[in-house]
Formats: sequence, C-alpha cells, structure tokens
Amino acid sequence: MIELNSRRLEIDALRALCAIKHHGGVTKAASVLGLSQSAVSHKIRRLELSLDCELLGRKAGASMFTPAGQELLDYAGRILALHDEALLSLSKTPLAGRLLLGLTEDTACSDLARILGRFGRLHPNVSVRTKVHMSMNLRGMLERGELDAAMVQIFDHEVRPSDVILYKETLHWVKHPELTIQSDAPVPFLSFHGECFYRQWALDIGRDEALLETVFECSSAAGIVSAVNAGLGVALLSARHVHGNMQLVTDRLPAPPSLAYVIRRARRSRNSALDGLIVEIRREIDRQGGLALTG
Repeated sequence: MIELNSRRLEIDALRALCAIKHHGGVTKAASVLGLSQSAVSHKIRRLELSLDCELLGRKAGASMFTPAGQELLDYAGRILALHDEALLSLSKTPLAGRLLLGLTEDTACSDLARILGRFGRLHPNVSVRTKVHMSMNLRGMLERGELDAAMVQIFDHEVRPSDVILYKETLHWVKHPELTIQSDAPVPFLSFHGECFYRQWALDIGRDEALLETVFECSSAAGIVSAVNAGLGVALLSARHVHGNMQLVTDRLPAPPSLAYVIRRARRSRNSALDGLIVEIRREIDRQGGLALTG
C-alpha cells in the first residue's frame, strides 16, 4: 500500500484522463493534446501507480474506465475547473460592459455553459444576456445587430474566416430497422421546425422529384429521436443523436453535408468583453481539442 502523503494527482495526468473520456480513447486524446500515445499512456500509468488502482479498462469488451476511473473523472473535472479558473483569475484583464449572446439548445447544454459561468465569476462587471433559439433565427438576429455574437450550427462550407469553430460533426439519414421505404412512394420525413436549416436543405433536394413527404414535425431533437424509434419515418440527425436501433439510410437520398458549430460575431461588433470571452473559449478549445456538446 502506498502511503497517502506520497500520492499526487498531477494536473497533466488528470487532463489526459479527461481527454480520453472527452475524445473516446487514448489515440485521439494524444492527438489533441499534442502528445504521443505512449506519453499519454505513461501519464495514466503513473497516476494508477500513485493511486494504487487501475483507472482504464484494458480487457476486450470492457468499459473504457474502471469504477475507480469513473469516480476519479468526477473529481478531475472539478479539480481542473478550479485550477484553470485560478490561473485565469490571476492573469485576467479587468473587463466591464454588456454582452448579448445567442445560443442553440445544444450549445446551451455544453462545455460553453461552464465557460460562461466561469467568465461571469471572473468578470462580475460584465453583464451577459443570453437568448436560446434555432440557428437560422440567431443568424438573422446577428445580421440585424440584435446580438453581439452567437454560437450557431452551419454547414461546413459556410464557415467564415472570422468564425471560431467549436465542434464539427456529421449528419445522417436514419430510420427504424423495421420501417420499409417504398420505392414507388415519397419517403416519409420526420422534420424539425420550419426554421431549421436541416429541413430546408432536405426539402430542397426533393422539390423537383417529390422525394420527401413530411409526416411529423417537432422542434426538439428528443422528439425526432422518439419518432425515429417509433418507426414513423426517416430523419436527418447529427451523429450524436444516432444510437440504439437506428439504421443509417444510404440509398435513394443524397449524402448530407457536414456540420460545424461556430462562434460568429456581428459584423460591426466592437466589444472588449466579447474579445475576452472569445479568448477564453479559444484557450479551452486548444486545451481540449474542441468542446463537447450534449447528445
């Protein structure tokens, strides 16, 4: 048994552990941390030796983390948050002013919420007002000058040089395995709300040949997922929402474009508080290799 006072929780090792969880494995974590796979494995092994327990599941078919690893992840997240907040607090530039931000539902329930909370604690003289809408609504509000910046979802080819990329993902056509798509009939389409740009892209591709027929409409991803699992039709869903018995549809329908979540500023926005927030978000992206969104 290792004496308690000889044990240490090294910050770099905890960050490596969280990166493995965040990115789904040692190889990807090593890539985003700018380290070799062996270096990351070595950090975790040293942590295991210090704690005298295994943290990663190394048997075929086992979970990625052992129960001890899962428990440590919770502590690691809190330790790293306080560590990083302390560093930022001691090196911060005083900020004051007002920020009008737009978020999608996905980004409101993501790493961004944590970053915004920390930003508010570090900069109490900055007033932040947030509105949650669909991406197309937020983009319109940006163009009209109603927001200073927004975290929006766009197609990959629409990314501007000034955008800060938070996350990239893929879209898939999905259905329940027991749903049969008739070759001589329109495809039953499970659609998001009318202001969803997925929907507009999907309906545009079928405008000439009437490929799609909307049979269900819902504003939330949870509702669309439920409709897919009930076998009501075919939907466009991001990879994070594809799970369970869903089956990918690769025939009769064109491959969807890739997606990106970005921070987009209003074209004429000059705001030192916004500059400071974007610096913190960029720093977090560099540390994590991207920001996590809810599934």
